[in-house]
Amino acid sequence: MELTVIWFVAIAVLWTGYFVLEGFDFGVGTLLPFMGRRDSVDRRVAINAIGPVWDANEVWLLTAGGAMFAAFPAWYASLFSGFYLPLLLILVALIARGVAFEYRGKRDSARWRAWWDRAIFFGSVVPAFLWGVAFANIVRGVAMDADHIVTAGLLDLLNPYGLLGGVTTLSLFTLHGAVFLTLKTDGPVRVRARRAALASSCVAIPAGAAFLAWTQLAHGAAWTLPVVVIAATALVGGVAATWRGREGVAFTLTAVTVLAASTALFGSLFPNVLPSTTDPAFSLTVSNAASGEYTLTVMTWVAVVFLPLVMLYQGWSYWVFRRRVTGAQVTGASVSGGAAPGATGAAPTPAP
Repeated sequence: MELTVIWFVAIAVLWTGYFVLEGFDFGVGTLLPFMGRRDSVDRRVAINAIGPVWDANEVWLLTAGGAMFAAFPAWYASLFSGFYLPLLLILVALIARGVAFEYRGKRDSARWRAWWDRAIFFGSVVPAFLWGVAFANIVRGVAMDADHIVTAGLLDLLNPYGLLGGVTTLSLFTLHGAVFLTLKTDGPVRVRARRAALASSCVAIPAGAAFLAWTQLAHGAAWTLPVVVIAATALVGGVAATWRGREGVAFTLTAVTVLAASTALFGSLFPNVLPSTTDPAFSLTVSNAASGEYTLTVMTWVAVVFLPLVMLYQGWSYWVFRRRVTGAQVTGASVSGGAAPGATGAAPTPAP
């Protein structure tokens, strides 16, 4: 197999890992206003559930972006210039959310915490929606000239397929986050999260089914059809498991849904990396967008050595923080942002 194909698959894996892991973080942030009153312990329980892992989950985004820059510089340049505004909005939202996690508990003020809760909410909703819009347009293709300069504007990206992609990722991540909260928390938050999971499924199932069907019919390959079926089946199964109280099974199935949906998107994209709707001859492919063989070879050896270490460390962190979060734990030992000791890396401060 050529190194260009290997690195396309590697980048697909990195983005998929990001969506699976950061997806439930976005879901928890989206559901934060519905987990309790703005000054309640229940909101702090929800934040604590993702406190130890949310920043590590974002490493997948940094790695995916870095791999795209090194392996396919033409793809990176065209994508990040042509999608400049939505990607800038995503970046600002992620920064605001990260700051909110750290600063939420810095003052004993309900108004202070309410503003940071808004930052967490919008910092989760905006990326969850815009990532779907962006990747739907990557698969669909954008107006691009012979010099691989994207000529499409923001309104061109807000086409029906792109908007459906945004609604799909937002609703699916919300469902994924709600199921994660049922698995990771106890008490009132667990009850509210189960209700939120069942409510969000009313949007996630029809939107996901429509988006996957559209993707397969318009852009899919023969081998992506079984993947689409797996994604749809896992989605329905995850909701059914939530209804029956099988939380571990439900979370596994919603993770499989995100994984399979992402696989179907990248499978529908290959061998292109950014199709041109102006002229197919202007499209960026794994061949004409790739770096030289020497660069790809060096990157491969670096990935072989360091990627397993990173994955082992992240798996270890999930194992260490595997216990359910309860209100008693939060009120008994509070730190910055309402997270358990070590959740955000901040020094312990008095409970607000």
